[in-house]
Amino acid sequence: MPTPTKGPRLGGGPAHQRRMLANLSVSLFEHKSIKTTFTKAKRLQPYAERLVTFAKAGDLASRRKVQGLIAGNSRTNKSVVHELFTVIGPAMANREGGYTRITKIGNRAGDNAPMAVIELVMEPVSPKQAVVAEAEAVAETAVDEAPAKEAVEVEEAVEVDETVEAEETEETAEAADKADEDK
Repeated sequence: MPTPTKGPRLGGGPAHQRRMLANLSVSLFEHKSIKTTFTKAKRLQPYAERLVTFAKAGDLASRRKVQGLIAGNSRTNKSVVHELFTVIGPAMANREGGYTRITKIGNRAGDNAPMAVIELVMEPVSPKQAVVAEAEAVAETAVDEAPAKEAVEVEEAVEVDETVEAEETEETAEAADKADEDK
């Protein structure tokens, strides 16, 4: 007897669960985003990410493997496999993993089941590249602001010097007036 998969079961038997995951993944690749229950989304995520990993390889063996996993000879499935290998796979080429994102959206009205949206992450920038780009932007603004800060400090210093000179002039004038009065 085969070891059952871990986690919640999605159907009556293992064959039904495989077909359900295959159909969900076809819908995900066709529409780039689907709304389903949170449990199904959590079960679909590793399955879909494995298929995207095959698509990144791009060879004929991987294409046949994916075709076998997602279902027979229907035209829609062939077109989805084609799109997976020509559009989605190359778009994910720079990504190490994390090809899908799950977002909770509340509970379903009828049976109060927790719902979620699972979507493909199609942004080309990886988090590491985003951090590097942000650091470079901060460094550029720091370089741009540094001369401005120095100019402000110089202006403040000039103002302080002028104030001190004005005070000294007033003090000397007062001292001269006192000296005149004393005479």
